[in-house]
Amino acid sequence: MNNSTTLSGLKREDFRRVIDGKETDLYVLTNSHGIELAVTNFGCALLSFMTPDRNGKMANIIQGHDSIEHLMNSEVSVLSTTIGRYGNRIADGKFTLGGKVYKLEQNNGKNSLHGGSRGFHKRVWDLCRQAPDTLVFGYEAQDGEEGFPGNLKVEMSYTLTEDNALVIQYQATTDKKTIVNLTNHAFFSLSGVGNPTPSAENNIVTINADYYLPTGNTSIPTGEILKVEGTPMDFRTPHVIGERIDIPFEQLIFGKGYDHCYILNKVEAGEESFAAECTDPISGRTLEVYTTEPGLQFYTANWNNGMTGALGNTFPDRSAVCFEAQHFPDTPNRSYFPTVILNPGNIYSQTTTYRVKVKE
Repeated sequence: MNNSTTLSGLKREDFRRVIDGKETDLYVLTNSHGIELAVTNFGCALLSFMTPDRNGKMANIIQGHDSIEHLMNSEVSVLSTTIGRYGNRIADGKFTLGGKVYKLEQNNGKNSLHGGSRGFHKRVWDLCRQAPDTLVFGYEAQDGEEGFPGNLKVEMSYTLTEDNALVIQYQATTDKKTIVNLTNHAFFSLSGVGNPTPSAENNIVTINADYYLPTGNTSIPTGEILKVEGTPMDFRTPHVIGERIDIPFEQLIFGKGYDHCYILNKVEAGEESFAAECTDPISGRTLEVYTTEPGLQFYTANWNNGMTGALGNTFPDRSAVCFEAQHFPDTPNRSYFPTVILNPGNIYSQTTTYRVKVKE
């Protein structure tokens, strides 16, 4: 793109910097329906996603930033970024692999969160390939980076389809036995961001999961696998988020709302299947989520604290929903969870699709 302003109001010159010897930039994908997706290669962050409501009015449904400086110094450092080498939490910041104990940064109380404070969301990715509908970025994490073993080569792509879907694909290889759990931490505000951004508590959510992973008061899974049935965690049929979020249910008290990994119903492991749906009843915007991953972290932006985002928009608590497709939290310390181990010669792969529709 040139130096013009995007449909969402972002300016390319605000994203063109040199950081750690690499150039950052603003990239835009559009389709024939006027949908516009803006991203940057710093943390492969999503910046804006312009989509229409039921009246055809366009709005940005992604909570993001309006400059590299703003992104680098964000009050919510993972806001709508790509997460690695390990998404979600690892208990006590350590795990054992091949008989060796690896110690990670404890950046979330005693736990390691989202790959550390300088995880993939704080790195400048390389633009590998660019097409009218696709951007492909690459990053090579060094052996020992943020405490993880192995040189890990990662390639991830954003594709904007003609049926208004954002398709995210990941591939990774390693030269040494390691663990990998990549995800995208998009904060979706289907009503459209604003000042303040409206609450998402009126959003209607369905999650295709019979079971979830309960956590302790530090958001680490207890190791139990519990049925959602008969609890406020049950979204097998559509429920309004605000309907049960403040019920004095221990799991909701621990997280100040929903912040839990759901075990997705799968016919076959690794298939890309329906994971979740979310509808904003006022605008009619509906988000459908499909993924190859076994888990989906459902998070209701409980810790936004009214932060200032792009173009003066503000993001209160519970003003967004996140559907982070991933393997389970703390898997390296739970041998019976689906493995996150990647060996040399094997390829990590993931496909997650976020499709936007409008309900009349």
